[in-house]
Amino acid sequence: MLKRYFVMPLKFLESCAVQAAFVLGRVWIKENDVVTINTISPNSNLSTTNTVEKTRSATNVDTGTAVATAGQSTAVSTLSTLARQLSEASTRATLRDSSLSFKELGQHAARIADEVAGTHYYLNQDKNDAEVPDTDDTYLLARALKATAFVNDIGTNPFHGMSRDQLSLIIYDEGGEFTVNERRAAWSESYRQEEVWRRQVIQRSTDEYNATGKRTNFFEQILEHYKSLPPIEQTQYPEGYASDLQQDINFDFKYLTDKAEGQRKFLSLVEFLSQNALKANG
Repeated sequence: MLKRYFVMPLKFLESCAVQAAFVLGRVWIKENDVVTINTISPNSNLSTTNTVEKTRSATNVDTGTAVATAGQSTAVSTLSTLARQLSEASTRATLRDSSLSFKELGQHAARIADEVAGTHYYLNQDKNDAEVPDTDDTYLLARALKATAFVNDIGTNPFHGMSRDQLSLIIYDEGGEFTVNERRAAWSESYRQEEVWRRQVIQRSTDEYNATGKRTNFFEQILEHYKSLPPIEQTQYPEGYASDLQQDINFDFKYLTDKAEGQRKFLSLVEFLSQNALKANG
């Protein structure tokens, strides 16, 4: 029998020993199977300071104090420019999120995802590659060129290491602050971070199952992660996803004994799956 345990808006991890089937982003797990996926350690404690092009402010200390001071000024200016863009994007995101329903926001997100990472993006790639910011700011021009190079497999991502919240602001912003390729580069970094987290959480699920026969902590970690996502990214999961996860946590199901040890004691696996099936079809 299969138990639904994870919904993912992005397809990854094509094969694993849990016999998980990734169908339109939905993952199913076969009881008593074990995940055998190597953990990838992400960079930790990433800050905004580490996300901008520090190479632009790098200076040769041997050239003297004047050059070093100029480099520091460039770094401050770079941070100020990015901080301003993110602040304005945040204001627009708040207005957007408050004016749309969950379903409408999800449709909005799907359209944007297609524009920055889907068929629409690739059909317009020449246009996207030719886009440059309407500005004389050398930092913005250089960042846009770096993003275009990156999406064409050249160089590094100018948004590497930025937080998920900041990346989301860039990806879904339609205020003209960021080029399409910059938004695509931000999407790529967000996807990379999500992949790292998923591999880690699945490994922890394996460890938990081997130690306790449960996956309750696994559900808790997924719920915590879901709640940490910006509203527009939460809409890429099914409506009611958080409450379903909370139910799984409350059940505290132990697969080795085929019993729920939490809120609903003596719930058999058949009853548990039947209840979830009725909800899914309901």
